[in-house]
Amino acid sequence: MEKPIVDRIFEILSHKNQNPTTELIYKNDFTLLVAVILSAQATDVSVNVATKPLFGRFDTPEKMVHLGEEGLKKYIKSIGLFNHKAKNIISLCNLLIRHYDSRVPNNFEALLQLPGVGRKTANVVLNCLFNEPTIAVDTHVFRVAKRIGLAKGTTPEKVESELLETIDQKWSRYAHHWLILHGRYICKARKPNCTMCPIKLYCAYYQESG
Repeated sequence: MEKPIVDRIFEILSHKNQNPTTELIYKNDFTLLVAVILSAQATDVSVNVATKPLFGRFDTPEKMVHLGEEGLKKYIKSIGLFNHKAKNIISLCNLLIRHYDSRVPNNFEALLQLPGVGRKTANVVLNCLFNEPTIAVDTHVFRVAKRIGLAKGTTPEKVESELLETIDQKWSRYAHHWLILHGRYICKARKPNCTMCPIKLYCAYYQESG
């Protein structure tokens, strides 16, 4: 896709929401990291329901470790893969305490070494907490980018690379948020709402289906 068209797409997406952010509810850097880990294969709404009472009492690595794996499971059992996530989060807490003075590192490679943290989670953390112009490719971003014609990659990492190359730096701070919101509320997986889409004139899917 030509860059003037890409610019136009993000001009439109940014019009109603110039400074979008994650819809996950968190109290501090640590709780955002935990929330993003929990959001894998789960909705932000379900995570927010589970973490409201959790973060009300356990909002530091030390408190979470004291809660323990079995205790954590009781709070997050409504979320998919909760057993595996609980194990990772408690391990992550121990690493943060031992190696990072209980702080969330602001380095991509360091984040990737934490249990339960992949590229998407690391990019979300760097973007939301440290204002880095990263692009986190979740299921929404992956689907929307390919459907619109912004990327052709067959893996999230390839799509991430294409988006970083295609999207002008002036949009990159919020680009993945705009794509997530567009995918969540308009360009839905099973039935995209093209009649309500503000960027349909620039969308490869709409042009092909129309």
